[in-house]
Amino acid sequence: MSDPQNVPISDESIKLGQFLKLADLVDSGSEAKQLLSGGVVRVNGEVETRRGRQLEKGDVVSVAAKSAKVGGEGTDNLPW
Repeated sequence: MSDPQNVPISDESIKLGQFLKLADLVDSGSEAKQLLSGGVVRVNGEVETRRGRQLEKGDVVSVAAKSAKVGGEGTDNLPW
């Protein structure tokens, strides 16, 4: 797996379901829900099934071979 892309957030935390879409790891909320219920999403290496889990800066979210790190403000390494 390659190094995770840094995805800036403007607040101190973000919900996992929102971050999955922001980081372009999923296309929709329904896709996020499916992947979470299937045990495919990992946060800091551990399986996570809660869409509402609060992520903080520094957390790493992985879906299959893609991963993204919750980052601080800025525009470096944006997925778009």
